[in-house]
Amino acid sequence: MSILPILIWPDARLSQRCDSVQGEDLDDLIADMFETMYAAEGRGMAAPQVGVMKRLFVMDCTWKEGEKSPMAMINPTIMAAERIPEVVEEGCLSIPGILVPVERPKAVTVQWTAPEGDIHMADFDGFEARCIQHEFDHLNGVVTFDHLPAAERSKAEAEFLEKHS
Repeated sequence: MSILPILIWPDARLSQRCDSVQGEDLDDLIADMFETMYAAEGRGMAAPQVGVMKRLFVMDCTWKEGEKSPMAMINPTIMAAERIPEVVEEGCLSIPGILVPVERPKAVTVQWTAPEGDIHMADFDGFEARCIQHEFDHLNGVVTFDHLPAAERSKAEAEFLEKHS
């Protein structure tokens, strides 16, 4: 297993839509993504964040509380979302040090393929639902800045660039 370099915004790959996974062997990539996510103290990581333009993400929303619950989702689809949204500040491993308010549904129903090839469908709410939607955004070339109105986005981008120049 290896810790992979994490792409940092404004890397153009973070704005690209990913291709579907088509039978590739992903075991090593998934293991490396988990190792990278844990080392970076994240709770989710999408393949494009490590330069792999495939529809895959990993997450573990509980490990910081002591119990690990790693999950990998290949070719995920959000089948349904609760109509009532909430706004919560989100961080991103590809935009370190910046939190931005993002409005998202509180709950989602997701279908995905697991690494062993089984197709799953489940309901998620709370932080798990938010994490899934955040990582799903990455698969579509969307970052947290894209959720902001123009003036707020310009301010957040300038703050990030000032911190990381």
